[in-house]
Formats: sequence, structure tokens, C-alpha cells
Amino acid sequence: MIKKLLVVLLAVASATVSFAQKIQSPDEFLGYKLGTQFTPHYRIVEYFKYVALASKNVKLQQFGSTNEGRPLLAMFIASDENIGRLEEIRHNNLRVAGLESGPVITNVPVITWLSYNVHGNEPASSEAAMWTLYDLVDPSNAQTQAWLKNTLVVIDPCLNPDGRDRYVNFYNSVHGISPEAYPTSREHAEPWPGGRVNHYYFDLNRDWAWQQQKETQARVGLFNQWLPQIHVDYHEQGYNAPYYFAPAAEPYHKDLTQWQRDAQVMIGKNNAKYFDQSGWMYFTKYEFDLLYPSYGDTYPLYNGSIGMTYEQGGISGGLAVTTRSGDTLTLVQRVAHHHSTSLSTVETASANAQKFKDEFKKFYDNSRTNPPGEYKTYVIKNDNNNKINAMAKLLARNGIQYGFGLANKSVTGYDYINGKTEAYAVGPNDLVVNAYQPKAVLLHVLLEPKTIIPDSNTYDITAWSLPYAFGLKAYGVKESLKPASAEWSITAPKPLVNTHAYAYVSSWQSVADVKFLAALFKKKIKVRYAEKSFDAAGKTFAPGSLLITRAGNDRADFDQVVTQTAAELNQEVTPLSSGFVDKGSDLGSDAVKYIRQPKVMLVAGDGVNSEAMGEVWHLFEAQLGYPITLIRYQDVPRTRLADFDVAIFPDGRYDDFPSERLQSWVRDGGRLIAIDNAVATLVDKKGILLKKKEAKKDDKDKDKTVKIYGERDRDAIREQIPGAIFKLNLDNTHPLGFGLPDYYYSLKLNDDIYELFGDGDVWNVGTIKKDSYVSGFAGAKAKQKINNGLLLGVQSLGRGSVIYMADDPLFRSFWENGKLLFSNAVFMVGQ
Repeated sequence: MIKKLLVVLLAVASATVSFAQKIQSPDEFLGYKLGTQFTPHYRIVEYFKYVALASKNVKLQQFGSTNEGRPLLAMFIASDENIGRLEEIRHNNLRVAGLESGPVITNVPVITWLSYNVHGNEPASSEAAMWTLYDLVDPSNAQTQAWLKNTLVVIDPCLNPDGRDRYVNFYNSVHGISPEAYPTSREHAEPWPGGRVNHYYFDLNRDWAWQQQKETQARVGLFNQWLPQIHVDYHEQGYNAPYYFAPAAEPYHKDLTQWQRDAQVMIGKNNAKYFDQSGWMYFTKYEFDLLYPSYGDTYPLYNGSIGMTYEQGGISGGLAVTTRSGDTLTLVQRVAHHHSTSLSTVETASANAQKFKDEFKKFYDNSRTNPPGEYKTYVIKNDNNNKINAMAKLLARNGIQYGFGLANKSVTGYDYINGKTEAYAVGPNDLVVNAYQPKAVLLHVLLEPKTIIPDSNTYDITAWSLPYAFGLKAYGVKESLKPASAEWSITAPKPLVNTHAYAYVSSWQSVADVKFLAALFKKKIKVRYAEKSFDAAGKTFAPGSLLITRAGNDRADFDQVVTQTAAELNQEVTPLSSGFVDKGSDLGSDAVKYIRQPKVMLVAGDGVNSEAMGEVWHLFEAQLGYPITLIRYQDVPRTRLADFDVAIFPDGRYDDFPSERLQSWVRDGGRLIAIDNAVATLVDKKGILLKKKEAKKDDKDKDKTVKIYGERDRDAIREQIPGAIFKLNLDNTHPLGFGLPDYYYSLKLNDDIYELFGDGDVWNVGTIKKDSYVSGFAGAKAKQKINNGLLLGVQSLGRGSVIYMADDPLFRSFWENGKLLFSNAVFMVGQ
């Protein structure tokens, strides 16, 4: 009897243990089969939190939050042996890379990082993330448990929660009882701006290196704390396409290693094995290249990982959609495909763990001892403390080491501005980056003056060199030179106390100066600017310098407010005791203009490029702290335009633009800022003097070659510019050019160029000559067209102005020098 009782008790105990280990699948937890409906982000979070409590082999970390307050999560999944030593594994990985000192151990897993749903309206992958998590933590799954002995898996279930919920909420609000597969039905047509982008309408998959958005800053910060050996970025493409996985298409950046190429093939072949077994369609080596450094595949590659993009056909596919071939593609299928490649990648990582770890070590050993590129030291001249500080912060966020000054104080190197090798005396506060460091590959990619493009048919921009983006002079030096100091010797401006100034002067050379102006406006301080340079208090002040005069600011706390605001923003201001200057025009002359605090309208809505609009929105709200009103273009006709001083029209397609009502507002003193395609829309319109410059047409009998159908893509790119840098001649005596040198580097994304203005109250501010190309790919025909024309111009119209900006000066918010140019259009022109 006692034996029987013991057997029963043992059975009950065994059943209890078995029950305790049973973890609910996503289907069980959510109450529906994955793929039969879209899961809101909060439910994904709930499932991950549930698994974190139910499994002893995971650790859930919230590493940030979105602009709308949704959590950003990473789940770490490991074996019994490794889950308790995550910090040991992380620090060991950084020691292998040379980013930390200390002994390196070998009994560690390879780190495999899976990132899902960076584009909100590509939602299948977040569903797959839950399924993948379940399979990895299910103790009864012997296969995955064996994989976890060799690999630590990190799952980020949703990189863009705000965008995902925008899409899911839309779809859930419009679909019927059963999904409508007809492609043009309502549920397959997202309203503007769509779910692809985040709260500020940024494409987070283009922001890895630049880190302009808070989601990216948090995510890349966590990534750089671990530096995984493998990283996969999950996407969807148009629903008529099949599945794409690595190996990637050419061009590959020349700094990518042979192992990184080979590993992509190895992982791709394992993915293909499972797709072949199921009869699923896929492709590789096409369209998605490895050049632009700010993707979820290239950024990890330049940091030593095997970075890959996986793309499932499905954008706008809803729960079901009829494809061009007549098949019905369902969300269930899309989720299954992403789930398959997730597990397949983990399997490959586990089977080849030692090779992945060895090659990772070799990557960083080579970086520290044999960095790529001909330049072993980069020197960036400190023409402006604020710009240097901004660039230094960007380098620091990417883990790139730098310092200031040189012991020998003199170098001979490649001058980024004139393209010649010249001698240069290095100042103590010049930024110096030595290439012999762990992040050598990434720093070379970001700083090289010219990107070598072995194949010109690229998926994104082909030039981005940071000195051009920041508008800073730079030198590439072939010698390895160590900076003299890790810190710059500039001391913060001393707070001014007990002053009673006639006026204060502040510089106007960077976006930090614009932020100072915005802060003064917020505190109801009136500001002027100098139209011409002048000397006072032993200094020379350039055109555009801000003048905060006591006149017009008759308040007892005037000095306190100005000096405290300057101190809060680390802004240097110079007090003047008199309006009588040493050289130039006195402060009461007509060369000093009053800046009327502008009320700004930004056009949004249907027809507007949401990302271009988001760049402006983010600049005003998140960077300048200046108020801006968003108006849908369809609501402009019923908007009281007299309430605004500035109207910004980002890249987009506009009907009836500019309307007679809008032109009348300009004539009454308004400032219309048109950017990119909005400029092209204005051509030949009534009252507009802008003319498009057309390429010269060859004689009919010249250059008549027989076109080859198979070469049609190659032929087309002869007329394209997929993001290349051109040098403009800039009239910096015009308010649109204030604070800038007599040149400006523009990132061109098309071949638009305009005829130079003739006589009249029109100004050719940014012009381009024949040999203006600097870096990146520009098709032969496009490059021939981009010469002797206008890219930045101002036309007076009545008492107002139309400002033409043919290229986007705020592109992805990393084109730092364009922020001052754009701010000139908003605050300086037409005052």
C-alpha cells in the first residue's frame, strides 16, 4: 500500500513539474492562431512579459521607449548554463573586440540577434517573433534546446511600435468579417502617412548610424553594448514579390570581408533548404545591396557582425491579398516564412558557432592592427565649437574613439575641400581620429571622402561623408598620428554676472545658435541680426550674428534673462557697452535688421512626402524647441494665411500650387519655402520666375545605339543620381547663406537643376558649375546636366519672398550643415 502511494505521489510530482514547465504558445496565450488577425503591440509586450515569468531561460530588458511612450524590448534566450552569465558573456565579447581590457574566455556562445518590424506596415515579423520565442523556450523542443548550447539569441520583437500600431489600428478599423483579398479594396490602401515610419515620420531603417531618433539611439546603444556576431533585420516588400534572404546584391562596400560574404551564402543556403522542402518561392543576390552604412544589415556588418536583411512579400497585404499571379497570399503564410528563416538562422549559428566567434575576433584584431583605407588619421578642423561637438557626439554614439590636437601640430594630408594634398597646422581643438582602433571599419566608411562603388545600381544614397554633411574642413593623413589629448582644451563660456550691456552679440554658425534664438523668442526677448560684418569688443562678427539690444527689450530682467539663457545652452555671448562699433556699421544703422518672430506653417497630408515633412517637424519640435503648426494641404484653402509668416512646402506633389490665394499671401509679406519636388511644381507657374534647366539634346543622328532589353536597368541609371554630393558656390552675403562659407555641399537625389535668374529682385544664392561633383554615384547623363545652374534661389514677390531649395537640406536629419541653411530661410530671409 505504501509503495502504491509513493508511486502515485511521484506521478503527481512529475505531472506538476511537467505542468510548471509547460509554456503557452502564442496561439494559446492570445486566443487565436497567429496570422489570423494582427496583434496590437501591447499584446506582444504582454506575451513577452508572460514568457519572461514562465521560463527560467530568458531575461527581458526594456531598453527604451518610443515618442508615444510604447516600450522597446529585448529578450535574451540562453541555455541553463549561460542564462546566469549574460553580463560575463557581454563583457567578454567587448574584450574580444578590444573595447574593454581583461582576459578573454572561450567557453561562450555565439550571439545571434533578431530584429523585427522596423517598418510599422511590415507587421508579419512581429507575429513571427512571438512564435520564434516560443520555440526557443519550449523545454520539450529538443532541437532548439540543443542549439541554445552554442548560441545566445536576442529577440527585439518590434523596432517601431508607434508605426506598427498606426498600421494595425488602421487595418482593424476597416476590414470586414472576412478579409477582402482584392488588391484595391479599402483595407489595402493605408491613409497618409502610413505605418512605415515612426512618430516623427522617420524611416528607422535608415537611421542606424545617424541615430537621430530616440528609438534608434536606444536600440543602437544596446547593440553596441553587445556587438553580436549575427544580426538579422526582418522586413516585408511588395506583396507580388516572393521572399528575399542573403546573400545580398552587389555593390558590397569594399571593406566587407570575404568571411562576411561567405557567411551570408552559408546562412542563405540553410534558409533555402527549408524553403525548398516547403516549395516556397524566394530569391537572393538581387536588389538589396550592402553599401549605405545606416541600414539594419550594413551597420552591423561594419561593426563585425554578419548583418542581413530578410524580406517577405506582403506590404499592404492585410490578412489576405490576391497577387499578380492570381495566388492568395495570407498573413499566416507570411508569418510562417519569417518563422522559418528565424529558426534556420539560429540553427546555422549554433552549428558554426566557433567559426563565427573566430572570424569576429579576426575582424577586430585586423581593425586595431591593419585598418582599411589609405588614410590612417583624420583631422577635422575646428571652425566651430558647436559643429565639432555635434560631430564628436555622433562618433561617440557609434563607439568611435577620437581626441583633440596633435603633439607635432603639423600634418600633410588630403584636403577634402580642394581635393589636393597640402600641409596643415593642427590646432589644439581640432578633432583627430586615429584609424588604429576597434571601430576602424565603421569610422573609415563614415569618414572616407569618396565612396568607391564597384556597382552603380544601388538601393540608396551613395555618399555621406561626415565632414561634408557637417560642413567642416577635413584632412586625410596617411600616417598614424595619435591625438594629443582625449579632451579639448576649450573651456565653457564663463557666465556673465552684474552686466548692464548696451547689447549682446552671439554667433550664427550652427543649429545650436538657432536653438539659442528660439530660446530667446520663447522668453519674449527681441532679437536683431547684422547684415554685414563689424568689429567690436576686440572681435569680428560675421553677417548673421545675433544682436540682442537693450533697445526694444526694456525690462528689468533683460541682462539676467539673456545671460542665463546663454549659460543654459552653453552659448557664448559678448556684451557690448556701446552701439558705436570699431569697424563697420553701428548697431542703429540699417545694416542691422529686426527679426520678427515668425509664425510657421508646415504643410502635411496627402501628396506630401511624409519623411521630408517629418524632418522639418522634428527639427522644430525636438531640436529647436520652436512652435510649428501642421496644416493638411487640402485644408490650406480654408486656413487664415494671415496668421502665418512662413509656409513650408516639403517634397511632395501639389495640385493648384501656388494658388492665387497663396501668391497673394506672399505679396502681402509671407515667405514661401519650397523644397525638392515642390520647387519643380512651381516651374512656369504664373508669377514664378523659375525655369527648369534642360539637358542639351544631341543631334538625331548622334549616339544612336541599339538598346539591349537585358541592360535596361543599367541604361536607366545613366540619368539617375541616387544620392551624390555636389559642391555649390554660395552667396553668403545673402541672408540665405549667413553663417556658411562661400560654398555648400549638397546631397543631390535627382538631376533637377534650374536656369540662373536674370535681372530683377531675384537672387542666385546657391549655384553649381561644371566640375562640382564630389562623391557618390551620378549617372553620366545626369552628371553632364548638373552644371551652370541654380539649386538655391530667392525671388521677391511683392513684400514677400519665395525661397527655392532644389535639394532637401534636412535629409534624414544627419545633413547637419543643411539645418543652418534651412533656418536661414525661416528666420533670416525677408526680414
